[in-house]
Amino acid sequence: MAAAIALPFLYPILHAASYAQSPPAAAEAALNQGLSLIQQGQIDGALAQFQQAAALDPTLAAAHYNVGLALRQKGELQEAASAFWAAIRADPQFALAYANLGGALIEGNNLDQAEQYLQRAIAIQPDLGNAHYNLGLVYQSQGKFPEALAAFERAGQYSPNAPESFLQRGIIYLQTERNAEAEAVLQQALTLQPRYAQAHYNLGIARFNQGQTETALNSFRIATQINGSYADAYYSAGLAFIQLGRFDEARTVLEYAKNLYITMGNPTWAAKAQSHLGQLPES
Repeated sequence: MAAAIALPFLYPILHAASYAQSPPAAAEAALNQGLSLIQQGQIDGALAQFQQAAALDPTLAAAHYNVGLALRQKGELQEAASAFWAAIRADPQFALAYANLGGALIEGNNLDQAEQYLQRAIAIQPDLGNAHYNLGLVYQSQGKFPEALAAFERAGQYSPNAPESFLQRGIIYLQTERNAEAEAVLQQALTLQPRYAQAHYNLGIARFNQGQTETALNSFRIATQINGSYADAYYSAGLAFIQLGRFDEARTVLEYAKNLYITMGNPTWAAKAQSHLGQLPES
C-alpha cells in the first residue's frame, strides 16, 4: 500500500516581543522555534520545541499537531496518532489534524478508524485534497475500487499539482485491466513530475499489457535510471527482453533483479526471477 500523505507543519506565529512572560506567548515562541528547526532539518530539536509548546499551552492545537507530524516523520505512528488526537481535543474543527490522524492510522493498518477520521476531515473542509487521497488509499486497500477512484479523482481536483492521486488511479486501472485508461492517467502523473519512477514503471506495465513491448521497455529503463534499486522495474524489463527475444539482456537484468530482491529480503520474487533465468536458452 502506498504511504499516506502527511500535511504540512503549522504555522508561523508572529510576536510583538521575544521576552513574553505569559505561558501562551512562551508556547508560541517554542512553536516558532520548532518550525525554524524543521526548516533546518533538525527533527529531534523541533520535536522537543513542539512538545514544550504543547506543555506550556495545552490549548495550542498547532503545537500538538506539529508534535504528531514530527513523530510520524520518525515512524512513531502510535505516538503521532495520540498527538493528532490531542490537537483535535484542543480544536474539534481542526480538519488537518483529522486528516493526519487518518493518515497515521492507515500506516498502522487501522483502516476502519482511518476512514472515520478522514470522513470527518472532509466534512469540515471538503476541498482538503490530501484527505480525499488518503481516503482513496483506505478504499483501495479494502478492494473498493469504484470508491477509491472517486476519492482519487476528488484529490486530483483539489490538489491538481500533486501526482500521487494520478498514480493510484493508474494502479487501480491496471488492477482492473483497464490498461488504456491507466496509460492516460499515468501520463498525467508524469506531466506533473517527470522523474516519478513509480509512474514510469506502471506506465511500462500498461504498455506491456497492450503489446507495446518496446515502449514498455523504455518506461522500465527510465524507472531504473531514476531509482537504481527498483527491483520490479528490472524484473519487468527482463520479461520484456524475453518477449523480444533478447535473451542476453534479459539474463543481465533478471540477475540484477534477483539480487536486489534477495537484498530486500523478498525471497518469493527472487525465486520468480530465478525461475525465468532457468528457462532462458543458453547463450
